[in-house]
Amino acid sequence: MQLPEGLINSLESIGSFDKKAFQEIHSSGKQVTSIRLNSSKHSYSESFYDIPIPWCQTGFYLDSRPSFTFDPLFHAGAYYVQDASSMFLEQALKQSIDLSKSIKILDLCAAPGGKSTHIQSLISKESLLVSNDVIRSRANILKDNIVKWGCENVMVSNNDPKDFSKLENYFDVIVIDAPCSGSGLFRRDPNAIEEWSENNVQLCSQRQQRILADVWPALKKNGILIYSTCSYSSEEDEEIMDWITGQLPAGNIQLTLNADWGVVESRSTLGNYGYRFWPDRLKGEGFFISCFIKSNGDKNINLRTKKKPEQASRKELEMIEEWVINVNKDFIKYKSTVYAWPSNVVNDFSFLLENLRVIYSGVLTGELMRNKLVPDHALAMSTIVNNVINRTELDFEKSIQYLQKKDLQFETTHKGWQLITYQNHPLGWINSLSNRINNYYPKELRILKDK
Repeated sequence: MQLPEGLINSLESIGSFDKKAFQEIHSSGKQVTSIRLNSSKHSYSESFYDIPIPWCQTGFYLDSRPSFTFDPLFHAGAYYVQDASSMFLEQALKQSIDLSKSIKILDLCAAPGGKSTHIQSLISKESLLVSNDVIRSRANILKDNIVKWGCENVMVSNNDPKDFSKLENYFDVIVIDAPCSGSGLFRRDPNAIEEWSENNVQLCSQRQQRILADVWPALKKNGILIYSTCSYSSEEDEEIMDWITGQLPAGNIQLTLNADWGVVESRSTLGNYGYRFWPDRLKGEGFFISCFIKSNGDKNINLRTKKKPEQASRKELEMIEEWVINVNKDFIKYKSTVYAWPSNVVNDFSFLLENLRVIYSGVLTGELMRNKLVPDHALAMSTIVNNVINRTELDFEKSIQYLQKKDLQFETTHKGWQLITYQNHPLGWINSLSNRINNYYPKELRILKDK
């Protein structure tokens, strides 16, 4: 692997940079594979994975990279494949805010969903997460991963950072995994080397400043900003930290590290603390993260809405409750589509729906058709499916056939709608008729290749 000479030269001034070790690890061909378990779904004992990631309670290293495409548990949302370095977000959150409280978090540059699913696993059920991406195609992928994770208290939006400026003083935490020049991903994606340039670093730095300035009004007083990149360049890391404390009313937060982790604490020119992840010092890719607290603004916001969302009628509710555990839920209708919203965030969801370009919220429960509810795939992936719903457990081969959306040939103990499960993890719906089985796995999610 031929690393850009301009990058190597630019890193020489960083005290923690070890040129020889850095070049050797990039030339070694070593790959690190890590996953983060879904604490609301997984049924593994922690001893099943013998190499835990020290800064993430549910993160584990794998000895080798399996074919995740052909693992039904991956499609069931039992775990997320994510770089270990990125999982340090857990420490940034735990050390800067009380996660047991009801808080509102914005994950601004969220696609494909690694950090959002991680955040959702850490926050309380009473909290709310807005998971956003400015590019619509990426926002759709983000939505699919939020659905797969089984989230209830999440709203997925497709907005530019400046759109959030009108939500003044709304969020307790804003997470910005900023678009960057990508040098930290060279091992995982060698093609990124060809796209890297010193000019692109400067352009990314300017864009990062613009993103921060645009979204800043949405953070309330004493709110927490977590900024990260997958870049090694100080122009996108330490210099951005100094820009934040120099241009915005913000103070830097120092985190506590364990010396065994291999994470390097980095000081900027103005004395701000950031945290560097060098792949020659730990098992993970290149990463940088820093935390800040907002020192001005207000703590409250008026959640005024023009109109309340339409709720399901009592008769419709009877149909819905056959499918859903109705505990602290409001069922919101959009035409014939029904969403389940946590009751405590209905006002917030309504407010956000009027102010953002929302593409998904709560749990898409299903479609009301001819006095029946046709269940949606999102309901199958959620944790609110009624326990009385019939289930059919499949072995590995039949589960793969189901995920490929092939015609199914097997016996079911019941007729009608039921959940297909693998190792007790729901994969989706079928409708078992007298002469055939209709496979309702979403066409756009199906496995396209044969094993």
